[in-house]
Amino acid sequence: MTDLTNFNSWRSDWKSLKVIVYGLGISGFAAVDTLRQLGAQVLVVSQDADEKHIDLCQVVGANVVLAPDTDQVPEQAIVFGANLVVTSPGVKPDAALLRWASDQNIDIFTEVDLAWRLRDRSGKASKWICITGTNGKTTTTGLVTTMLRAAGVNAQACGNIGLPVLDAVCSPADYEVLVVELSSFQLHYLGAIEPEASVVLNIADDHLDWHGNREAYEAAKSKVYDHTKIACVINARDLGTQRALDASIDNADAQLVGFSLLVPAPNEIGWVEDLLVDRAYIDDPNEALELAQISDLVRVPVTSPHLLENIAAAASLVRALGVAPEFIAAGLREFELDAHRIQLVGEHEGVVYINDSKATNPHAAAASLAAFESVIWVVGGLLKGVSLDDLVAKNASKLRAALVIGVYRQDVISALRAHAPNCQVIEIEASDDVMAAVVAAAKSIAKAGDTVLLAPAAASMDQFKDYADRGYQFALAVHNLNSSDN
Repeated sequence: MTDLTNFNSWRSDWKSLKVIVYGLGISGFAAVDTLRQLGAQVLVVSQDADEKHIDLCQVVGANVVLAPDTDQVPEQAIVFGANLVVTSPGVKPDAALLRWASDQNIDIFTEVDLAWRLRDRSGKASKWICITGTNGKTTTTGLVTTMLRAAGVNAQACGNIGLPVLDAVCSPADYEVLVVELSSFQLHYLGAIEPEASVVLNIADDHLDWHGNREAYEAAKSKVYDHTKIACVINARDLGTQRALDASIDNADAQLVGFSLLVPAPNEIGWVEDLLVDRAYIDDPNEALELAQISDLVRVPVTSPHLLENIAAAASLVRALGVAPEFIAAGLREFELDAHRIQLVGEHEGVVYINDSKATNPHAAAASLAAFESVIWVVGGLLKGVSLDDLVAKNASKLRAALVIGVYRQDVISALRAHAPNCQVIEIEASDDVMAAVVAAAKSIAKAGDTVLLAPAAASMDQFKDYADRGYQFALAVHNLNSSDN
């Protein structure tokens, strides 16, 4: 086993290492490119890969082995003599190559671990704020970044949000703060990093098919708090986030801060009617400091309770870095929700069409459903080992109808029939134009005042390329509906 303790800087002796990069997606190629810049020898092993990435690997001097069978360790990997494996976070830990690396006492990183060790590329190490949770990660990451930029901080969102952390570290922009969104997959593998502030936004069943059970999923999430220096932020209404903090290590000097949709208690940030107030980062716990108002959200057409929670969480994180109230309010005035997150895509004859394709699990769908009263719900897809029973039961009273998509629809239909017997259920048969059929069915039953809500509570890959493709197809079908009346 190679001792990697001293490999903690851009200027460490990386050229002495042989590294296997397992997986050649966006983060995998970022690792390949960076390691080759540092002079390390690199062997890429991947189940499959884009031809462009394979060509680029060859250009930078890395060999590529395509190994579609994850139950076998390629001979090239065995004879390579690796000191380190950098894995794609999507690879399950029971993959043969990872088991072999562990048996050989070879360290396993993700590109996040590598980025942490290289964050001093420009000379001064960037500070990190780390964000995870079952739902709301990307929105909160965007809010934090916008608030920091409003305060004049050179900040960049990265990680699970789409930009590899390594690409942010290697950027000539020399970011002062990286706002790092972390998935449970990334956290499962994560080694020791030291964020300034960290948060678990919420914990609900998700990716249980990958982690194996709820306990393992929570254990992965808890690692975001490890070694946090200034503030560990929890959801005051979600005991799972408190359990995650209790399971974390080496953060005794960090302040515990809660965020809430409700009136905040001492050491919390929350909402008093339409005012966001701070009772955590002030000298007198009996006082409260106004940070912003709901009316500052001038670029957000639909304000949901979940969004207000995300805002309170984001404010809790940036206040840890000393951001003043006026910049939090200024950040809200500049903030816009990402596409496919409670996105208004059209109105037709008094019916509102909302694209929340990013609601890929029941917890996210629950947050979306909470924002509306009379719903025609577009639901279904890959359920990732979770049940919809509780979600349907809690929202049955607002479901006028459900349009069930997905290749395998029976579990969704069973939940609806068991817990929402008054909800009209329409199956959308698998076809080449699923969303055209969805919108046509919605139009046939919707009444003025209804919301047609795409919040599938499931992943998309059974019928679409990804959640963005699913949302785009829905928005296009709504656009075509409106165009047909012109």
